[in-house]
Parts: sequence; structure tokens; C-alpha cells
Amino acid sequence: MCGIVGAIAHRDVVPVLIEGLKRLEYRGYDSAGLAVVNDGEGGRHDVRRVRRTGRVAEMAAAAEQENFHATLGIGHTRWATHGGVTEANAHPHVSHGVALVHNGIIENHEEQREKLRALGYVFESQTDTEVIAHLMHYHLLKHDDDLLRALQLVVKELTGAYALAVVSREEPERLVAARMGCPLLVGLGEGENFVASDVSAIVQATRKVLFLEEGDVAEVSRGGVRVFDRSDAQVQREIHESSVSLSSLELGPYRHFMQKEIHEQPRALGDTIEATIDGGFVPELFGAKAADVLRHVEGVQILACGTSYYAGLTARYWIEQIANLPCSVEIASEYRYRAAYANPKHLIVTISQSGETLDTMEALKYAKSLGHAHTLSICNVPESAIPRASELVCYTRAGAEIGVASTKAFTTQLAALFQLAVVLGKLRGRVDLEEEAGYLEQLRQLPGSVQHALNLEPQIVAWAEQFAGKQNALFLGRGLHYPIALEGALKRKESSYIHAEAYPAGELKHGPLALVDAAMPVVVIAPNDALLEKVKSNMQEVRARGGELFVFADEGSGFGESEGVHVIRTPRNVGILSPVVHTIPVQLLAYHTALARGTDVDKPRNLAKSVTVE
Repeated sequence: MCGIVGAIAHRDVVPVLIEGLKRLEYRGYDSAGLAVVNDGEGGRHDVRRVRRTGRVAEMAAAAEQENFHATLGIGHTRWATHGGVTEANAHPHVSHGVALVHNGIIENHEEQREKLRALGYVFESQTDTEVIAHLMHYHLLKHDDDLLRALQLVVKELTGAYALAVVSREEPERLVAARMGCPLLVGLGEGENFVASDVSAIVQATRKVLFLEEGDVAEVSRGGVRVFDRSDAQVQREIHESSVSLSSLELGPYRHFMQKEIHEQPRALGDTIEATIDGGFVPELFGAKAADVLRHVEGVQILACGTSYYAGLTARYWIEQIANLPCSVEIASEYRYRAAYANPKHLIVTISQSGETLDTMEALKYAKSLGHAHTLSICNVPESAIPRASELVCYTRAGAEIGVASTKAFTTQLAALFQLAVVLGKLRGRVDLEEEAGYLEQLRQLPGSVQHALNLEPQIVAWAEQFAGKQNALFLGRGLHYPIALEGALKRKESSYIHAEAYPAGELKHGPLALVDAAMPVVVIAPNDALLEKVKSNMQEVRARGGELFVFADEGSGFGESEGVHVIRTPRNVGILSPVVHTIPVQLLAYHTALARGTDVDKPRNLAKSVTVE
């Protein structure tokens, strides 16, 4: 992994490829490259390739210096899996005039490598991808340089996950592509067509896209596109008009996408809750069949990874409190590998920003295999794989999220999950009209409350300067706010590379208190709720050991600053939706600490935005 773009046109596609790769930088990567097919000596076509470790800009400069121009080409940003960050391991990989790029992991690459070595192929990289390049050449020789047929045969020999785009000097009039487990789409233009792992890579050229299904192989030429399913039968895939806006892919007045996306949260939340504000907490928010499905649910099982997992942990409190339903939350990558208990009357809820998270997708498949008939996806990307595989869908309307550290996707997930809790409560007779009106009013005020929290940014900047020199931090919360402490610690690790841990505040005395001293800053989420007095007691435990406290409170929390205790208050207490509002300060603290430390805020080291491998 991590980003793919390909193009065939009557014009020079090199600028299109480079612009596409720049728009894919947000996904995280450590090297970049492109390969083009153009005229060589004696009328024979040739494959030219340029690769660089580091940023796309370095690769683009090399392509310009080497005078790259072509009407057919592919490009890639790589996030290292097999093999280190070296130019030899960067994509595209080439075998005897065949060039390809690959997202995913080929699990049987060692077996294929040995077979190919026995056939005389020499490997120049440590990657699993080079295996596919040599397999393509092998099958091209056997099938009269038929690029499409070769790819159809190659994918049948691969075990694992892949999105592939392939060109050959023998066939300068087409490129071919395939997907299994990793996202890939085809963009449709006039006399030109494209492939990409993300619509943002090609939105400057076209908004008409079709999404390849699992096992599909596509042939892309200037004149059109043909798609074949895993049985090699030609099929039609629906054409969609992308709603991704170019403005969402541009920084505007902000220094980083993370900062921009933090500040977009009032709008993103407003868009996500708009239908509920207009029509109330109705099952149809989750699909036409939702009323029949949700009415008979006897429990909820949430599956997610990373930040989405923390959204699920918050939702457990809401679902059990409001709907009086048992709710369990599991890390998808763990759930898929254990002998899980299955109750067909439990609703499986998967949460994914991209809709392509491999572990979550595989966990969903596993849940279905265990007999779970009813599934709901909460996702930010329409027509992505997980929603397409789910019975019910709720799309958050955060818009494109470019920063690797998720911000607005997380808070809109929380909004969607809160709506689910209230809908389930209504269907079970646990929420009366007066309670529903109260929840609706709290939801209506949420964007404004988030904006008030954003206005705390100048105060948080001052804290960030103090945090920048630290190497560790503790985050504490209780009840609904423990998952927000977890999210705060994760954001700090992701963006500023400072080690941070989060605990339920009541667990301090069961071990973590041993870490507390004057060098360990302790961040506390402490709004005025039923557990506030308990949190205050935990804070005293920290102060008694010389720890310095940084407290995010609200107007009713009832304590002020003192020696070793720093307090920032949100302007109001927003009750049950307080986790959403208290997410904002921890995001801002992580962002400004990273800024003070000089880290790559939008593209943290070693991380990728869309995790499509195990």
C-alpha cells in the first residue's frame, strides 16, 4: 500500500499522475514512483520508470529532469510492508517491459518467489509485489502478450489482498487493473480514462467513477472500460458521480489539514445531524429496512479499529443507558481471529472512516459467517466496501478527511452512534416524547458547543508549549469520558510522537500511579457529571505524588487553578453529548504540541490513512 493512480489519454498524463499522487499523500507513504509507456527506438514502445524515497515532490523533480512525457502511465505512493524504505523496494516494479503498482499484501509470495526463481527470474527487491510483476511477464509469454488475459490468470494464483494497475510496452493502448480486499476505482473521461485507489487522486480530471467489486479485473483504454468478475464474465458496474469537492482537498488559510479538519467540525456535525434535526430520531436514518431490523435487536456488537474503536467504546455507554440493550465493543483485528460467541439477534455495527479498513471488513465477513444476519455500517465514504457489504448504512457527512490523524471523522461517528442509541431506545419504548425532545435539543446545540470549544485554541497553544518538551503523558477520564482520554492519548502519539497512555481515573491506584512524578504531565477530562467528585479524588492522588495536572473542565466543574493544577473550561455543560465537545481540546492539544515539536503533522511517520493490510 498505499496510493495508486493510472491514466491513459491523448494528452500527456505525467502531470495527471503527479497531481494524483500529491492528492494521495494524506494516506501516508515513504516512497513514490511512476512508470510510463512511450515510443522507443525503432518504433518499439518502451517502459520508463522513476522512483524516489521521501516525498512525491522529489520524485516529480526527477521526472521533470529526465523529461518524462507519455499518454499511458501508472504511479504509486508506498507505505513499506515487505522490505525497507529503499528505492529498490519502491513501486512501480518492472519485469521485462511489464510495470505494475500494488496495494495490499500477497500472503503466498514466498511460494511464488521460489517457483519464479526456478524459471530463471531474478529478484531485485524484497517486496511481495515484484512476484506479481514476474508472474505477469510469465503469463504474457504464454498468452501472446494479452495483458488482460495474463492478469486474469495471475490473480488466480495470488492469496491475500491486492489492488493492481499494470501496463506493458507490448500493449501501449490499454492498462489493466484488479482488486481483492483493497479499494480501486475507475474514472471515466472523454477520450481518457483513469484508475485510482481514491477518488481524490482523479477528481481534477473527472467526477464519473465506477467502483470495482471484489475479484474484478478491468481493461481500461482511451475509448472505454470493460469489467470482468472473478469468473471472467463481463459485467456492468454502476457509474457514480463523485461529490468530493476540490476545496476539501486544499488547505485554504490553514497550515495543515489536521488543523483545517479540526475547525471544520461544527459544519461536519451540522451536516451529519441535519436529517435528524429536520425529521427526528427515526429508524430510516439507517436505511429503508431499519425499522424492521432495529425493532427486533436484542443486543449490539461493535467492531472497529483505532479511533473508530474509541467511538464504539463511547457508544456502549449511550446504547446501554438510553436503549437498555447490552453492547460489546471489540477491536476488529482481534475479533476476526477468535472463536466468537454469536447471537443472530444481535446487531453487528462496523465503524470505519474509509469504509475499506481490511481488519474491519474481514471482521464483518466473519460475523456473517457465524450467523449474524443484521449488520450496520457507520462510514464516511459512500459506496466503499464495508457499507456495500452491510444491510444498513449510516454515512457520516464529514467530507474528505486528509490528515492521517482522524478528527472530524471521529466526532461525526460519535454523532451517528448517539442517534443510533436514541432510535433503538425509541423502538424499545425506553425514550418518551419529552426525552426525545431533550435529546433533539442537545443535538441541535452541538455544533455551536463545538465552536465554543474551538475558541479555546489560544489557551491550548500555551499548554502545548509546555508539553512539547515532555516524552510521556497520562490521560485520565471516567465513564463516558474515558474513551475520550484514550483518543487524546492516541492523537498525541500519532501527531507529536510523545508516548502517552490513557486510563480510567479510578485505575490510577491499581498501578499507573507508580509513573506519576513532576516530569509526568497528567491530562484529565473532568466535566461536571455524576463522576466529577470521584475524578477530583483521583486528581488529589496525582497532586500528592508531585504530578502536574492539566484539566479540561466545563463551567460547572467547580474548581479553579492552583499550584500544579491548570484548568481550561468549555463554556457550558452539554450533558450526555459532552464526549463530543471534550474531544476538541485534546485534538487541539495534540496538534499544537506536534507543531511545537516540528513533526510532520498531516503525514506522521510509519502511519497510513487507509489501512488496507493486516
